[in-house]
Amino acid sequence: MDNVFIERLGRSLKYECAYLHASETGSKLKTGLSRWITYYNTQRPHSGLGGRTPAEAYRRIGQSDHGRHAPMI
Repeated sequence: MDNVFIERLGRSLKYECAYLHASETGSKLKTGLSRWITYYNTQRPHSGLGGRTPAEAYRRIGQSDHGRHAPMI
């Protein structure tokens, strides 16, 4: 099941970033990918998260447990 999420991220990354913007150098590719990942996590709404961004969903989890960590087993 974990692989599904990584495959979807990889597909989005390729089709929304890499294939649309050809990079001439490795450093330009790294910069472009970094910008896209920031956009993906902070601005792009995700249907699987109820229209929220991953950053919003993560903040909500942090608020619901009042900043406590998971118990150690």
